[in-house]
Amino acid sequence: MKKGLFAKMIAAYTIIIAICFVTVSLVLSIWFQSYFFQDITNQFDKDAKVIAAWAVNYAEKNMTLSTLDYYLKNYGENFNSNIILLDNNGYAYEASDIKNNKLIGKQISSEDIDQLRNNKVVTKTGKYDGLISVSSHIYIVPISSIYNVKFAGAIMMNTPLSEITRPLAKVYVIIWALAILAIIIASIVIYYLSQKILIKPLSNINDVAKKISKGDVGIRVAVNSDDEIGELAKSFNDMADSIAKVEDNRREFISNVSHEIRSPITSIKGFIGGIIDGVIPKEKENYYLTLAYEETQRLTRLVNDLLDLSTIESGRYTLNIVKFDINEIIRRTVIKFETKINEKNLLVDVVFDKEVLNVKGDLDRIMQVATNLIDNAIKYVDDKGKIRISTKIKGDKVLVSIFNQSKPLSEEDLKYMWERFYKSDKSRTSKVSTGLGLPIVRSILTQHGEDIYVKNTKDGEVEFTFSLKKA
Repeated sequence: MKKGLFAKMIAAYTIIIAICFVTVSLVLSIWFQSYFFQDITNQFDKDAKVIAAWAVNYAEKNMTLSTLDYYLKNYGENFNSNIILLDNNGYAYEASDIKNNKLIGKQISSEDIDQLRNNKVVTKTGKYDGLISVSSHIYIVPISSIYNVKFAGAIMMNTPLSEITRPLAKVYVIIWALAILAIIIASIVIYYLSQKILIKPLSNINDVAKKISKGDVGIRVAVNSDDEIGELAKSFNDMADSIAKVEDNRREFISNVSHEIRSPITSIKGFIGGIIDGVIPKEKENYYLTLAYEETQRLTRLVNDLLDLSTIESGRYTLNIVKFDINEIIRRTVIKFETKINEKNLLVDVVFDKEVLNVKGDLDRIMQVATNLIDNAIKYVDDKGKIRISTKIKGDKVLVSIFNQSKPLSEEDLKYMWERFYKSDKSRTSKVSTGLGLPIVRSILTQHGEDIYVKNTKDGEVEFTFSLKKA
């Protein structure tokens, strides 16, 4: 894949560069050709003025035919052109090339004669029937346009295209050779720059990704650049850090689950083993069976909480959003914990913003949230302490707050409160808490798109507050 991408990129860049250089070379070739022909035309214009003077002198008997032949021959040889003099009817009466003397008496086309009489210059490229048999650049100038007199004939000057294209061919060779050389050099530069800037960093990232996929989550990409590749490397390293953290959390989770499960199983095994082996007296068997039953209940709570957390976090549970009275849910939950409240001689104060306060959510899951939070408050509140539960409306939200009198939470508690199996006071909750209640609460509220937070109040209370959407 890497080589395929690299080859495609080099091919694409080379094609683009080749198209650019070919286009530039074509434009330069056309421009040079146009420039060259224009230069010849300008030279013809200059020559026409000199030759026209000779033609006028000859017409006025001020110059002999032999002298005119001599001038035309030398001029034609010097400028590598053939010069033909035409009378006012378009007939050739003199030429610079002696070989072309057979053209004497030949006439140009009537269309060209009409243009010349209208004081227009005639320019052609190719052959001229009856006069020029070789492809040439032909330039016919009326003598009247030069001396501003009545039409007195014309001067036909022509240069074979082979004579013109010979120097142009050398220019074309230079242009196209430079273009090919530039394409080759550009391709080589692109190849090495792409290898250094793009392919090697991507290959490095790919190699690290393969090692991470094999379990080496500690390896990172070392790319020092501030461009997009550097951003990609940084994002990849951030992802690798997240994977490493997930792996650490997984190992810690497995360790915690193993510990939480092993503890009740060890107790159950010890109690039942003691009864079977006869180590425990008959009168104590019922007591130890009761302890084994409590450990079984603890194990059941742990498994149920793990299943709940797994189901919620995996997204397999679909919320059944309905409208219900959150105040009624709180009343039911408080009544459910009446026995525990009486055992600790607690004072529970419930304050509602309205008698009926409807919200939207999954009734069963929100009841689970209320149950876990109130259960948590009862576990940590001081004996004969106070628990306060309140609801109030804030915009389109309903805020539910649960306060309990206990020692303030430490910075560590506030930081790790929502971690699985975390217990702020292990001595008080090791037997009654699985350490999964609060993570389940946050997962349920997150699935609802709501939030929950905890803080120490100025009155020495711990406050949990979560939000719900008002119906």
